[in-house]
Amino acid sequence: MTVLHDALPYAPWTQPHARRLPGVMPLPRADWLLVDAAYRPQMAERARLLATRTQDVLALLPQACDAAAELLDEVLRDLPAHGFTVAPDAILRPDGITVRADPARPLWTLGHLLQADFCILQTQGDEHVLTGAVLCFPSSWTLAEKLGRPLMRIHAPVAHYDQDMGKRVQRMFDLMRPDQPLWRANILRYTNPALYQPRAEYAPKDKDGGGDYIRSERQVLLKLPRTGAVVFSIHTAQVRRSALTQTQLAALSEIDSSVQPPPGGLDPLPL
Repeated sequence: MTVLHDALPYAPWTQPHARRLPGVMPLPRADWLLVDAAYRPQMAERARLLATRTQDVLALLPQACDAAAELLDEVLRDLPAHGFTVAPDAILRPDGITVRADPARPLWTLGHLLQADFCILQTQGDEHVLTGAVLCFPSSWTLAEKLGRPLMRIHAPVAHYDQDMGKRVQRMFDLMRPDQPLWRANILRYTNPALYQPRAEYAPKDKDGGGDYIRSERQVLLKLPRTGAVVFSIHTAQVRRSALTQTQLAALSEIDSSVQPPPGGLDPLPL
């Protein structure tokens, strides 16, 4: 299913300082969730994927159950500010659809409430490990290959995610505070407009510098106050290249001509 935005709802990469890796910036706690103009069609696609590809887009290791429950509680608390009506057993979405809150399936519930995907990372030894996720809109990666893996192993196919970068990102995770989310946005070019783009590690990607579709992920890191798990949310927006503003086109041209890795490269980071 093709879902396009009329315009990108965020584009921090138009500013040179936001292109330096890892490129994260502080974000007000109240702004970590986003509902945008493509909410209705994106949610329809998420419902389809959760129903037909459940094993591919949803996973939760036993050690992440408490963190997933806490994540759902945090989201439910914040939803009214985004046009949702939250009752004890059901949530009325901005598009008029009611979702039953299922505490036994917190990630499934989240997948039916918001456009963003949610990944849970927990400390194991010296690294954070991916222990659960609802991932309906992967950008050329698969949940099955990353689940249970630490950050460095997750990024093995990403050339510019070296040991130095890995240490910087891990230190950032270790020092995060629950009251201070961080965010960044990458930019990717695709020839295929599908939102669901799973790819095995090292498999050829459906990306092209001249691709007509510009895909950008608003990636937010939030530390949960009780369990200490780090949540990595990924809100995906996609437009035709022709929908970019002149400022965005100019920035894209600068990124493409740079010898340095672009903002997050052509691949998401931290995942």
